Amino acid sequence: MLSEQVKEMLALAFSDCEITVSGEGNHYDILIVGEVFADLRAVKKQQMVYAVLKDLIADGSIHAVNIRTFTAAEWQAQGS
Repeated sequence: MLSEQVKEMLALAFSDCEITVSGEGNHYDILIVGEVFADLRAVKKQQMVYAVLKDLIADGSIHAVNIRTFTAAEWQAQGS
């Protein structure tokens, strides 16, 4: 699986978000910035992303994933 394929899958689910995916093989770092995450707890944000990737995780295509999710304001506060 390529990071671009993972990004395409996430873009379908999070169409109004900025998405960055890096990594290769079955290990990925995912950054998603969008208002869809406003007023949500960290666990809920993670669950939303895992829901998109669950089949790939289940079949072993993705083994490890590092997920970071922010609203635009949270992302700016990070200094990014």
